[in-house]
Amino acid sequence: MHDKILVLDFGSQYTQLIARRTRELGVYSEIKPFNTSLEDIKKTAPKAIIFSGGPASVWDEDPPTIDPEIFKLNVPILGICYGMQITVHLLGGKVERSDKREFGPAKLQITDNTDLLQGIPDGSDIWMSHGDRVLELPEGFTAVAASENSPVAAIKNEKLKMYCTQFHPEVVHTKFGKEILSNFIFNIAGCKNTWTSKSFAETSIKEIREKVGSAKVICGLSGGVDSAVAAVIIQRAIAENLYCIFVDTGLMRFNEAAEVVDSFRDMGLNLIHVDATQRFFEKLKDVSDPEKKRKIIGEEFINVFDEEASKISGAEFLAQGTLYPDVIESVSVKGPSATIKSHHNVGGLPEKMNLKLVEPLRELFKDEVRKVGFELGVEAKILNRHPFPGPGLGIRIMGEITRERVEILRLADHIFIDQIKKDGVYDDIWQAFCVYLPVKTVGVMGDERTYEDVIALRAVTSLDGMTANWARIPYDILERTSVRIINEVKGINRVVYDISTKPPSTIEWE
Repeated sequence: MHDKILVLDFGSQYTQLIARRTRELGVYSEIKPFNTSLEDIKKTAPKAIIFSGGPASVWDEDPPTIDPEIFKLNVPILGICYGMQITVHLLGGKVERSDKREFGPAKLQITDNTDLLQGIPDGSDIWMSHGDRVLELPEGFTAVAASENSPVAAIKNEKLKMYCTQFHPEVVHTKFGKEILSNFIFNIAGCKNTWTSKSFAETSIKEIREKVGSAKVICGLSGGVDSAVAAVIIQRAIAENLYCIFVDTGLMRFNEAAEVVDSFRDMGLNLIHVDATQRFFEKLKDVSDPEKKRKIIGEEFINVFDEEASKISGAEFLAQGTLYPDVIESVSVKGPSATIKSHHNVGGLPEKMNLKLVEPLRELFKDEVRKVGFELGVEAKILNRHPFPGPGLGIRIMGEITRERVEILRLADHIFIDQIKKDGVYDDIWQAFCVYLPVKTVGVMGDERTYEDVIALRAVTSLDGMTANWARIPYDILERTSVRIINEVKGINRVVYDISTKPPSTIEWE
């Protein structure tokens, strides 16, 4: 049994990073909403609890809060940002609105370098993101650090094993943040680092075998990393009782459908291949609204999947390669995070088909899935493939989806990926793709003017897709890509490069 860290989410954009950092240190973490009942928290039996930050203020009309009885559980607690403020507020201290808000880099001024801040250099970089600050400490607490704008940047109550930071140790901008978390997790909470990709895979296989028994499981394969690793885990658990359905929507990347079929059959999976291209194009005719496109693709996927699944007698479970970022961006189930976009692989399908869900990767991030995949022997060409959205090229075409536009985009995208592979930068990029813009621009080819459409190149670097920066691809590579697309793709006379970060932009355009 692994030690577990419980992360209570108060709506911070960094909550997922807390979970990531604890797992990087070899300790499993589970994220639950801030309003999880005390009884449920006890059932979780955490070795330690971390309160995330969040956008709220304790002075809001109805601020997110917790049951004060949590402080009597005799479990080490670390409060971060708002987690620190709500702790101080509930325990009798005083929090005030700061005259000067603090968002961005700051220097840590350490006054007590024992326990939480042991080994952390004075003056090291930290990352602040708050508008309130602590004015008076609760009884039994002492300040252990400050910043220029925050007289109280970190506090502790050693007797109660309660520690708080106004800054965010979980983000990379805090230079020694991982060491601070390590001090809390190991030195204060006494956790053991036994959680690994191998242990996760072994535990998941055992749990699926016990849950499913001799029943049959249907898995929707997309050809991406997530569904592939999920399928392999389940296959290890139940062997031939796993049935995989691959629906070709006609919106896949260049030659991808054939590659998916070949790869998964080589892996020994029971694979059912359905070419539903014509159905999808008919449903999408004259539709331009992004959300309508997503929903139509999702609904038609369900219809095709349902038809094929109904032919498999004795199926009781549905497997999906759902990851935590899918869940947090699609359905607000673990705290007050906003819904960003809809995904057809999250929700809807089980209710319609009356099947029980198997989602072995639901609590993992993309890089963790890849590590599990390598542990299970999944081919590198599958694991290293860039992420691809469920609706496929359909949400990379602005406006109506037509066969002609899909073919133009598919070829341009193939050229872009081919070029960055040839130039050796593909593996340095989290995700690269093209977007089709039906915007006529003037060009000159030979001695003639042209009025053709635009392709936008998008490439980002990221750890898990929750945040992303635009990839600094060398100009000469971009130039070669642009020349090839304009010369080889009929209907395109202009190529642009997207240099937006996430946030505020999303990775996909729709």
